[in-house]
Amino acid sequence: MNTLALPDEILLSIDKPARYIGNEINMVKKDPSTVAVRFAMCFPDVYEIGMSHLGIQILYSMFNQREDVYCERVYSPWGDLHKIMKERQIPLFTLETQSPVKDMDFLGITIQYEMCYTNILQVLDLSQIPLLSSQRGEGCPIVIGGGPCTYNPEPLADFFDLFYIGEGETRYDELLDLYKSLREQGGTRQEFLRAACKLPGIYVPSLYEATYQEDGTIASFQPKYEDVPATVEKEAEMDLSRAPYPEKPLVPYIKVTQDRVVLEIQRGCIRGCRFCQAGMVYRPTRERELSVLKQYAQEMLENTGHEEISLSSLSSSDYSHLPELVDFLMESKGQGVNISLPSLRIDAFSLEAMGKVQDVRKSSLTFAPEAGSQRLRDVINKGLTEEVILHGAGLAFEGGWQKVKLYFMLGLPTETEEDMREIPRLADKIARRYYEIPKDKRNGKCQITISTSFFVPKPFTPLQWAPMCPKEGYLARAKVVNEEMKAQLNRKSLKYNWHEADVTVLEGVFARGDRRVGQVLQKAYEKGCMFDAWTECFDNQKWMEAFQETGVSIDFYNLRQRDLDEILPWDFIRCGVTKEFLKREWERAQNGQVTLNCKEACNGCGAASYQGGVCLEHQN
Repeated sequence: MNTLALPDEILLSIDKPARYIGNEINMVKKDPSTVAVRFAMCFPDVYEIGMSHLGIQILYSMFNQREDVYCERVYSPWGDLHKIMKERQIPLFTLETQSPVKDMDFLGITIQYEMCYTNILQVLDLSQIPLLSSQRGEGCPIVIGGGPCTYNPEPLADFFDLFYIGEGETRYDELLDLYKSLREQGGTRQEFLRAACKLPGIYVPSLYEATYQEDGTIASFQPKYEDVPATVEKEAEMDLSRAPYPEKPLVPYIKVTQDRVVLEIQRGCIRGCRFCQAGMVYRPTRERELSVLKQYAQEMLENTGHEEISLSSLSSSDYSHLPELVDFLMESKGQGVNISLPSLRIDAFSLEAMGKVQDVRKSSLTFAPEAGSQRLRDVINKGLTEEVILHGAGLAFEGGWQKVKLYFMLGLPTETEEDMREIPRLADKIARRYYEIPKDKRNGKCQITISTSFFVPKPFTPLQWAPMCPKEGYLARAKVVNEEMKAQLNRKSLKYNWHEADVTVLEGVFARGDRRVGQVLQKAYEKGCMFDAWTECFDNQKWMEAFQETGVSIDFYNLRQRDLDEILPWDFIRCGVTKEFLKREWERAQNGQVTLNCKEACNGCGAASYQGGVCLEHQN
């Protein structure tokens, strides 16, 4: 097999050549001639982002524990190398063996964010693999997609051979065994796809077809053949404590986004925020045992040399053994290990824990009220009252903090101008709480940074039927917030940042789009769109041209409210949470009714069908 190590003259001419040479600490080395299956694992963004992703580290470790599989890695080349590879016709290659990706058996791409979609096409193009699955022959790798964006895979349906819906620990061994078996029997690519679609969690888009009504909505979505399942059920690993975990994670030679050991303490969330896709699709909540986490923490720190460990989950405060885990990690802190505790609710215990592990004078606290008014927080079921927010801020200030970051969304369903103005008013109340502390006990002025993003409805959330705002509507909302901020008593302590609306508009189309928007994606890539999540690379003009030239309407996907009985592009997926539950929550949102979290009451969301979840404790 060919290898494609870049010549020194190219490496010396590009930014950060260490992105492309591999050989990191804990990299797996195998003889490719001794394995039956070669799998290229891709994160479609720059190396520093991809190397920080826990999911790839888990699968990389899990696949490579098999003697018959060699899992290698590939990332999106930055623009400088992309240009050289296109000019010189150098195929994209893996880091482990510098082998062409097109010679692999599988190309597995994790799909984390809608604005990485053009990078998926970049990876296929540079690999010299046909962009469309329908044009791939027997010699091409099987292109498989996984990750959170596969909960609506339809905008990418034409580019992938199959999608793995759900958590990777459960079904990949069966899929790889099936591939091996069929290949030994001389089976074709198509025979493999027909057999693979019968495995739970596997979706082969070419085996399904959609028809459309005159108004553009979906008329039907069904399998082309009788033996193809009509629905695809997500995969969930129910015993996290026994699931594979990377005890020897890869350690890069250059600084990456998350330069630390990551300890995933639980999956799922009990909170039920109505805008949050992760909180719905990762149900039920599952915890890792404390003893297992202690073991992983020690082994990973020893095997990497990292000096920081981060606890990963959607809501770390809800992990039942957090106090004991923090106390254990504090012993490691005595040996020079730093601890980061993201996703905490701001309460007395969390602040005490953060006070132990952080330099309070240097660090800032993060609250995510999401909405300024109590009315709107009830609409989205945030589960935070103003009293709780101000009490938490007060505890933080008394504990020595003076910097606070506040995250909000603009454009939420039922939002009024009064709701927008409540954002800076809430920030001002928090600042006032700081200045109530006697001057001799304060650390100078407080700094409160307000950040607003724009609401994007996501599949499998109660707000999936909601309309978005046009770009101008989002910017008008940001202007209202900015105007109100200038009227606040403590405005010198307040700072306001807001996101650009252009990216939000595109994110909305691809979050809820169907197969027809794939042509926009291809056209945008052909025009040079890549790294759209990077401000310096994003070119909205090219995107608008792509929509115009393909005749696809942004307004159709973003601005209309869906009927509750409309067929949605992702309706064929069963994610555990039922559509009936989501409809019920949508109605409760319209009425501003709060739904209790899973530990307080079972709300019958349907996730109990995945046995072993927290929600089962509350079933009658």
